[in-house]
Amino acid sequence: MKIGILREEKNPPDKRVALTPTQCKWILNNTSLDLVVQTSNVRCFSDKEYMEKGIKVVENLSDCDVLIGIKEVSKSSFIQDKTYFYFSHTIKQQSYNRSLLQKMIEKNIRMIDYEVLKDRNNKRLLGFGRYAGIVGSYNALLTYGLKSDKYKIKAAHKCDGRKEVESELQKIKLDKEKILLTGKGRVADGSLEILKSAEIKEVSKAEYLSNSFNEAVFCRLETLDYIERIDGSKSEKFDFYTHPEKYKSSFMKYASCTDIFIAGHFYGLDSPYLFTREDAKSDNFKIKVIADISCDIDGPVASTIRSSTISDPIYGYNPEIEKEDDFRKDGVIAVMAIDNLPCELPKDASEDFGYEFIDKILLNLIGEDKDHVLKRATICEEGNLTSNFEYLRDYLNGN
Repeated sequence: MKIGILREEKNPPDKRVALTPTQCKWILNNTSLDLVVQTSNVRCFSDKEYMEKGIKVVENLSDCDVLIGIKEVSKSSFIQDKTYFYFSHTIKQQSYNRSLLQKMIEKNIRMIDYEVLKDRNNKRLLGFGRYAGIVGSYNALLTYGLKSDKYKIKAAHKCDGRKEVESELQKIKLDKEKILLTGKGRVADGSLEILKSAEIKEVSKAEYLSNSFNEAVFCRLETLDYIERIDGSKSEKFDFYTHPEKYKSSFMKYASCTDIFIAGHFYGLDSPYLFTREDAKSDNFKIKVIADISCDIDGPVASTIRSSTISDPIYGYNPEIEKEDDFRKDGVIAVMAIDNLPCELPKDASEDFGYEFIDKILLNLIGEDKDHVLKRATICEEGNLTSNFEYLRDYLNGN
């Protein structure tokens, strides 16, 4: 089997790669696989770095069996009858990628989507969530420094990797701020790494809501901490996932004592919003900075009215007029809502992703797919949708 590492061609340019030079060398030395890398002048690891590890750098990947990328592949560059790994952004029936799925079926492509690579317990195996959390949490502290005018730290994408990011944290000057983090998955775990690196003290929910502190603190919430049954009966996680319409948000009790909110939770369809635009107008709403890592536009975090960019990461949301305003003004929420956060630390994020691919996916690819990990994540093959993704039929046909 021969693997080809695709260059990223989507705009804006994405510098990440699925496998680093060191990881590619390990694969060549420790498996029966052959492997080549498509030349790129964008990638965070240069062609020269791959060649120095003995990896062939080529233009043409037509003799490869499996092609591995990150973002959507250009429709014009698809190679007939190949297996592709990448984030297709089609499983939620995204209208802008319907033609992408149509082209893959036309080209008889076997498409394995990273987003649906899961273990037998339905837990995701791959993703950039950890680094979204790391960069998102760092950006929350960066934004607060600019909003409060207490300190300035270097943008993550201007740092020379994770080590410099952590050294920049030594510059932050916090007093008695309260920081709220939502989520239990990879994103929130990544956020936690930064908060702990910044030596910010973690406190319980009860302490967070009731106590004042002489230092900055943070509190991490899980789903049932900020939602509750509408009828007042006991809230249960499985019941919430099954019947989200029976629940309402209880987030405002936290909003009344929070300075910085880091949104690292997953938002499911029909779940209650954390806070609405009306909630944000309340005198009890005290949040000054929101880092919305999840970045659902006009969704559960009402201040996220658009995504922001790495080059222009912050905008202001004025609750009174429900529009953008200068984020430095009093009463205006400073919003950080970059939707491609891991791209700020592309080398670190790529390395993390590649090790997970080798550890959790590679054996299924070169050996027996015992738990059907690849099979369950295959959206299409043999010129048709697979049974797991038959629900995309109307979407595929443009209905």
